[in-house]
Amino acid sequence: MPDSLSAAAQLPSVAPVVEMNDISITFPGVKALDAVDFRMFPGEVHSLMGENGAGKSTLIKALTGVYSVDSGVIRLGGEQVTFAGPAQAQAAGISTVYQEVNLLGNLTVAENVMLGREPRRFGGIDWRAMRRRAAEILEGLSLDVDPNSLLNSHSLAVQQLVAIARAIDIKAKVLILDEPTSSLDLEEVAELFRVIRSLKESGVAILFVSHFLDQVYEISDRLTVLRNGQLVGEYLTPELLRIDLVQAMIGKELATLDDLENRVHSGDREVAPTEGAKPYLVASGIARKGAIAPVDLVIGAGEVVGLAGLLGSGRTEVARLIGGVDRTDAGQLEVSGHPIKLRTPRQAIKHHIAYSSENRRAEGIVDELSVRDNVILALQADRGWFRPIPRKRQDELAASYIEALNIKTPDADTPVRNLSGGNQQKVLLARWLAIAPRLLILDEPTRGIDVGAKAEIQKLVYSLAENGMSVLFISAELEEVLRLSNRIVVLRDRQKVADLLNDGLGVDDLLALIAEGATEPEPVTGAAS
Repeated sequence: MPDSLSAAAQLPSVAPVVEMNDISITFPGVKALDAVDFRMFPGEVHSLMGENGAGKSTLIKALTGVYSVDSGVIRLGGEQVTFAGPAQAQAAGISTVYQEVNLLGNLTVAENVMLGREPRRFGGIDWRAMRRRAAEILEGLSLDVDPNSLLNSHSLAVQQLVAIARAIDIKAKVLILDEPTSSLDLEEVAELFRVIRSLKESGVAILFVSHFLDQVYEISDRLTVLRNGQLVGEYLTPELLRIDLVQAMIGKELATLDDLENRVHSGDREVAPTEGAKPYLVASGIARKGAIAPVDLVIGAGEVVGLAGLLGSGRTEVARLIGGVDRTDAGQLEVSGHPIKLRTPRQAIKHHIAYSSENRRAEGIVDELSVRDNVILALQADRGWFRPIPRKRQDELAASYIEALNIKTPDADTPVRNLSGGNQQKVLLARWLAIAPRLLILDEPTRGIDVGAKAEIQKLVYSLAENGMSVLFISAELEEVLRLSNRIVVLRDRQKVADLLNDGLGVDDLLALIAEGATEPEPVTGAAS
């Protein structure tokens, strides 16, 4: 692995716009940052890398005034600064665009771009001037967006670009993009990267935070790696091999992923369906008007079935029908050969089907509750609220899953909001495992989490299937779907176009099906016969 940058010849000739020296922050029982150095230069894209819990979010919050530092110095443009909050940081030229866009969907694009800085005339807002100024900003970024349109009428990608336009209008020197591509398709990512490159050319320093390594290597000039709250190193992106980056992030060899990869693709597929095995779930022509066309789906006991397709292809819609979140307009569901009707997630749980949503913030974890309370939530709901689980049993369950899933938390009483994204995802998995489902539906379980946590969750899925649990697995990363699935169902334009045994399939095969579809789905053998 290359050494961290040290020679001045390797750095831009201009002075840093941001310098953070010897930054330390301690929370109760946790050293979040330990003497970390970080810097950014004008006109560069800089990626901040590390596992969940490495200190990335804490470092960003220290820079933007959300957290006060225990020790260390922050300089902006060479001058020492201390921000009392994000508003002061923004006024100084540091803007942040979060994964979940923090704008007002019921207002127009122009109103969001100019919010708080509306031009005035005769004591009121000059609406014409506001729309004109917003149009100029959007045009400067080559964005074809109507300033008069409501923000929530646009896709998430456009909303993020509007948030960037707002940041540019307040003369941002530093633009922080926190997981901006996690919910975007390829075309939307390309448009975002075009805007990023345009801003880079204008001299803005851009901090790009993402768990997609391909995107990091495509867009960033330099990267800084954190691990366990400490600085590992600062590197020129083109000079750092991907395997070296991953090892720097997790601090160990990739034995977990390598072993899993070898086991899955060496022919030792212990979770492969037995020829002629009885299916656990059969979906025949299930559909929902405006969401998904009729779909047939078979999932065998101990089988991992992957759903592949672009965003909007119908993956989540199928999962929500099987998980009882949405009601079917047509079709039939059978579990263990018996017809069932699902109108609520609770009914699905009664049939040992658990659905883990892709939106863990809104439909998964409960921020205000502790790790323990989040783990036992589904089990308590299944028992009924008039039959509370004894506290001793709650403690045993929480301790068991914290250990089994390697959840990094000071204790079970810690509010789940204080955990990293990867550990929150593990808490959510623990909740569903606690009810002992026979079919576990995982919708994007590794989205927005680091490589180490991703490897642990993938290993868990593999282990659950080995022990007889059926899994419906959804991921935007086709490599991940191929790594874990016995069988892959491909969706395109909210229709099923193929159903394939994962025997020698590659990413190119799936991409071809996603792009072109298939006139007839491929026949499936084994448990799906």
